[in-house]
Amino acid sequence: MVAPAVSPRGESPSQGPEPAAGWAPTWALGRAVLLTGLLLIAGVLLGRVDLVVLAAPFAIGTAYALRRRPTALPQVWISADEGHLVEGGELTGTVTVGNPDLLDYDVAVIRSRVSPWLRIERATIAGATAATAATAASGAGSAAVPSVAERPFVTAVPTAAAVDLELTGRALRWGRHPVGPAGARVAAAQGLLVSRAVIAEPARLRVYPKTEPFDAVEAMPRAAGLVGAHHSRRPGEGGELAGVRVFAPGDRLRRIDWRVSLRARQLHVAATLSDRDAEVVVLLDVLAEAGRSGGVSGAASVLDTTVRAAAAIAEHYLHRGDRVSMLEYGPAARRLRPATGRRQYLTVLEWLLEVRAESSPHEPYDQVFGPQLLSADALVVVLTPLLDERSAQMLARLARSGRFVVAVDTLPADLAPPKDRGWAEVAYRLWRLDRDTMIGQLREHGVPVVRWAGAGSLDEVLRDVARLATAPRVAR
Repeated sequence: MVAPAVSPRGESPSQGPEPAAGWAPTWALGRAVLLTGLLLIAGVLLGRVDLVVLAAPFAIGTAYALRRRPTALPQVWISADEGHLVEGGELTGTVTVGNPDLLDYDVAVIRSRVSPWLRIERATIAGATAATAATAASGAGSAAVPSVAERPFVTAVPTAAAVDLELTGRALRWGRHPVGPAGARVAAAQGLLVSRAVIAEPARLRVYPKTEPFDAVEAMPRAAGLVGAHHSRRPGEGGELAGVRVFAPGDRLRRIDWRVSLRARQLHVAATLSDRDAEVVVLLDVLAEAGRSGGVSGAASVLDTTVRAAAAIAEHYLHRGDRVSMLEYGPAARRLRPATGRRQYLTVLEWLLEVRAESSPHEPYDQVFGPQLLSADALVVVLTPLLDERSAQMLARLARSGRFVVAVDTLPADLAPPKDRGWAEVAYRLWRLDRDTMIGQLREHGVPVVRWAGAGSLDEVLRDVARLATAPRVAR
């Protein structure tokens, strides 16, 4: 991606050369003119030829430097690598300064801003190292360390040429992070004229969440598609044996089990499970955020755990051919329709980059869980920190509606009490006890709550959910 340069007044470099009004005299030009004038006036008034001779080199040098004046402002572009960049991966970016004028730029000063979640470790200009490696820092603390890219870099730009400032480093956290804005000011006419600052709009670098290891070998409770690796728990045409039952009208003759029928002296048929794919709905609770993000190698906040777990779960089930959809439980109520394949996985990653924690005084349940949005047979995996009572009420309502719900606790286990907000240690422990009580009540309502721990986190829970799905239900 490339961001073009714009001037402070919003002018684009593609409009042609800027007028000479875009350039201003420097202090060097003012001193040269002042010194030449003073020497000439003093020589005339005092009648001293030596003062006039002394002023001649200054006048001739200034006139020679200004014999050709620049007419075009520099052009600045920012480009960032558009590859599949994951947290902790190496990033590359380039700030380019071009010279569209017919004169050389004697000095070009380049400076750029970079997101604190992009740690720039090295910057080079035209093959020469422009800065040493930055101090190693990660997480929120890296915002306090000056980035290498934010330091000014000085170079010369020949006419009809461009100079690249190459930035290399690491991406510390998922999201869309800006590289820029970047600005450049150049001096020409041997440093007697300086241009106004030209600013380039920032380029957005997409950093995808790091997929934590996750694997679930248990079958889905129910399914509603025609493809996929997980077998349905409902009877139907398929290859997996579900048992033997008494012959009923509509059963096919080729399904008759003659050995059982002769032994029982009554026709019996082999019942099978339908070979159908499962629909998995990953629900992200974005009503609250807690913890402090430390990037890919530091502590994880609630939002970090939520996004990384959602990416891992989606990757696992999409790899097996199941349908996956995404939902947000929050004021925005964003939704990603169910689909399968690698294209859906890439869409899920793009969708997760826009996840933001937003508080809302209203209940978002009705606008999120409409009858046409959430299938009754889908497995709903809810990623929630359980910091809001509305989240617990939402889980209970989903369970009462007959859906298969699994709640994944994304609250950090080592969350420190927010002392900056006036929380005392005793109050924090009481809040923890109240939250544990709420989790116990959810389990009594039939909602399993499990802490996210990567691989095998949901195996035992999915086994219980699948067992409940096959159990007979009492008709009301």
